[in-house]
Amino acid sequence: MTDDVVTVSAPARLHLGFLDPGGSLGRRFGGIGLALDAPATRIRLARAPRDAVTGPEADRTGRYLRTIRDALGIDRAYRLTVEETIPAHAGLGSGTQLALAVATAVRTLERLPQDFSGDAALLGRGNRSGLGAAFLTSGGVAVDGGKGAADRPPPIVAQLPFPEAWRVILVLDRESEGFHGQDELDAFAALPAFPQAEAAEICQLVLLKALPGLAEADVAAFGEAIAAIQERVGAHFAAAQGGVFTSPRVARTCAALAAAGAHGIGQSSWGPTGFAFAGSQAEAARLVAAVSAEARGLDIRIVRGRNRGALIERQTSHRLTVNG
Repeated sequence: MTDDVVTVSAPARLHLGFLDPGGSLGRRFGGIGLALDAPATRIRLARAPRDAVTGPEADRTGRYLRTIRDALGIDRAYRLTVEETIPAHAGLGSGTQLALAVATAVRTLERLPQDFSGDAALLGRGNRSGLGAAFLTSGGVAVDGGKGAADRPPPIVAQLPFPEAWRVILVLDRESEGFHGQDELDAFAALPAFPQAEAAEICQLVLLKALPGLAEADVAAFGEAIAAIQERVGAHFAAAQGGVFTSPRVARTCAALAAAGAHGIGQSSWGPTGFAFAGSQAEAARLVAAVSAEARGLDIRIVRGRNRGALIERQTSHRLTVNG
């Protein structure tokens, strides 16, 4: 038995909006999202005499480990340590990134080829979005083409780097949770049909405003597009989640950020995490200071976008190999 240790750090993501939740052209959902430099999920995996899974979310992590091991036909035990996790049920992709971090670590340790999309399907992730799997291989802003007939995460059809100077303001409400599990399935089932005209407008905003804004580092144009997408998608989901935002406190703080000059106000997935964009670190700091009174009791952070995939480190004896 070797003393190899694999460490995987998988990035959180913002889900910036669906393209067509109703699937009017035959591919449902579609979406645009952004990989974040923080928070992240970080795990360590090594072979061991018997299974041991420790750290936050150990039960869920252990289930992912057993599923991927059985699927790959591996007959050995592991020591898996969860060192850090993305906040759960906050709209930041915590479940997908944890599941894929485990699968990535097992494949790396056993020198097996990676299959991010296949593992996402195997582990019950990526049913509506291909963004989480995409951000394991590369970062930036990505667009997925919607869920088709295949039992795999949707394909990525566009991907651009996030400008290095820009910053993301995250507004987290630790006392609230977004829909997940059966509640999420029930919420989707109860939603009315999404108007085809609205889907067409969203696709136009993505293709002709958000992505060109990124390419030209025009934070105002990018922000206007994201805010408009959020208004349309948020209005559609409002009946299920009690408003455009899940958390009233996050809604008030995001409104204050918009009034102070922030760009692209919105909520990631079912929330409760809200977000906004700024063209620089200094501007982001000014905006956060401007809403400090409104944000009291919330977790408000300034983070960077991430233009690379997961960080995968394999240590064999005294040699370290890094990917990502």
